[in-house]
Amino acid sequence: MAADDRLTRSGGPEDELARRLRDTQRRVRTLAVPLNERARLAKRLLAICDVAKRDISHATARLDGFIAYLDGKFDTPSEDQIT
Repeated sequence: MAADDRLTRSGGPEDELARRLRDTQRRVRTLAVPLNERARLAKRLLAICDVAKRDISHATARLDGFIAYLDGKFDTPSEDQIT
């Protein structure tokens, strides 16, 4: 049984962002990728969490991009794909 963290869908934008950050963190933690890649992704998510302390809308936009990247739908090439 999960802990009662009061992150329900009926909350405001802060609660919605917190729920999505929690779910994304769980997703990153269980990815079947090399340890160094998982660490890189976790650091990126941590940066989004840091932004969320100051700017909810910016953090939401960054989280949307991060989730799109995890889903393989992000169209900006990563550093090793730039020619």
